[in-house]
Amino acid sequence: MSILVTRPAPEGQQLVERLRLTGRQAWHLPLIEFLPGRQLSECCSSLATLTPGDRIIAVSARALTYVGPFLQAADTSWPTEVYYFAIGKTSALALHHYCEQLVEFPEHSISEELLDLPLLQNIAGKNCVILRGNTGREHLGETLQSRGANVTYFECYQRVAINYHGAEQAFRWRQKGISTIIVTSGEMLNLLYELIPALDRNEWLLHCRLVVVSKRLATLATDFGWRDIIVADGADNDALLRALR
Repeated sequence: MSILVTRPAPEGQQLVERLRLTGRQAWHLPLIEFLPGRQLSECCSSLATLTPGDRIIAVSARALTYVGPFLQAADTSWPTEVYYFAIGKTSALALHHYCEQLVEFPEHSISEELLDLPLLQNIAGKNCVILRGNTGREHLGETLQSRGANVTYFECYQRVAINYHGAEQAFRWRQKGISTIIVTSGEMLNLLYELIPALDRNEWLLHCRLVVVSKRLATLATDFGWRDIIVADGADNDALLRALR
């Protein structure tokens, strides 16, 4: 099994190294890179206006790597009388590190399970701040709004596509015998699909086994034409390694 990991650095390269330690061939093709978000200062001032019982939700640990140090540098404290949530254990640990409050999180890193948590049910009139990148988790915000919450997104970081020459990449990975590809977001799945020329897509890409991190992503992959799809039980590297056993 030759594996191509498309998740960004550093997690993507870390996964490649762990796969190689198990004796498998693995390579890294990060499809996006990260930059600081354009709303960090707005987030700083907004958190200070939250009232008791409001909610703060971190959708990724990466959001905290940007907003956490920014708040520290601005000498701004995290609110103490609000409820904190995160999607997944890794994000929860990162949020707890900075806010030093109890952080609720679901067993699996998916929006649907987060939305099932009791403290996100009766939220009419409450403010819900979602810490994320420049896009993503729209379903989360829309559902909270349907429950009567006032939802505000803050861009803590930006995801920027990395430019590659598609034909060169297709030739390279076909030569290396890539038969399994790991993709951890819908954005990256779109980038991968559009990167590879149609001929290579039909002859090779869509015949690869695809490892994804949610049923929703699996549905998107099926719509693109993939048939051999594995859904990991989480989005962290441990879950992806379990999916490849």
